[in-house]
Amino acid sequence: MTTTAASTSDTGKPVDMRDDNSTRRRLLVALKYPKGIIGLSLVGGFAFLATLAPLIIPESLSTAIDITARLSPPSFDHILGTDKLGRDLFFRVLLGAKSSLLISVSAVVLMICLGLPVGLVAGYFRGWTDLLLMRIVDSMLSFPVLVFALAIAAILEPNLRNTVIAIGIAFSPYLARVVRAETLRVSALPFVEAARAVGSSHLRIIVTNIIPNIMGPVIVQATISVAFAILTEAGLSFLGLGTQPPTPSWGLMIQSSRSYLDVAPWTALVPGMAIALSVLGMNMLGDVLRDALDPRLRVDR
Repeated sequence: MTTTAASTSDTGKPVDMRDDNSTRRRLLVALKYPKGIIGLSLVGGFAFLATLAPLIIPESLSTAIDITARLSPPSFDHILGTDKLGRDLFFRVLLGAKSSLLISVSAVVLMICLGLPVGLVAGYFRGWTDLLLMRIVDSMLSFPVLVFALAIAAILEPNLRNTVIAIGIAFSPYLARVVRAETLRVSALPFVEAARAVGSSHLRIIVTNIIPNIMGPVIVQATISVAFAILTEAGLSFLGLGTQPPTPSWGLMIQSSRSYLDVAPWTALVPGMAIALSVLGMNMLGDVLRDALDPRLRVDR
């Protein structure tokens, strides 16, 4: 998990993230470069497939068993081949995109709901509040993400909802640290001190002065976290604690192909490439958003 750059200029002047024209201009400039084009294309493509595939492809096509065609290589009948039960990998990968992206995006939303308030409260009020909350966060950070998510998933019943909960809780301390650091920096700037001087309430300062000026790092962190969530969801499914059969899942597809790698490598290569390309796209898109939302970085270089 990575931290992100600040959303204020080097002079200390706040940069209002609600300045749509400036943000749009920087984003358009960043998207002109190969990284932006590739990242947006990959993410947009997977999002399109995850949304459209379930509407036009009956789920029965991904679960239909044909023993006579088991472990068939890619051909005109099966574009990406079949698995050990003769199920078409093309349809399973397309429908698996829905499960993987739905779980990943939902987990990141939960991460924001948990990590953002903790980071804001700790960074703004400081003192014993900061000390208490950060010790809890530090204790959560002492475990690797996958191990922490595994522990939570093992306690809960393995299903889609609990997978989202496990990943969201495991990722939340990373966002809390980012938000706390940005809140500490922004709350010390002159415009926040001026708001305190005129008698603005804590809630008003946080909502109108702090949050708009830390949303850049939060958005970038959330985008990058989706990539990590895809990997974590695949890991949990691979270990049997994530998405459960017969629902198609990239992690489950790799798990079921372990015994056939020497005779049918495409059974693992196809879902593996889907995971790799989606993670690559999210990371590239995260870099583009960082360039666009951080005015200190020159996107026109």
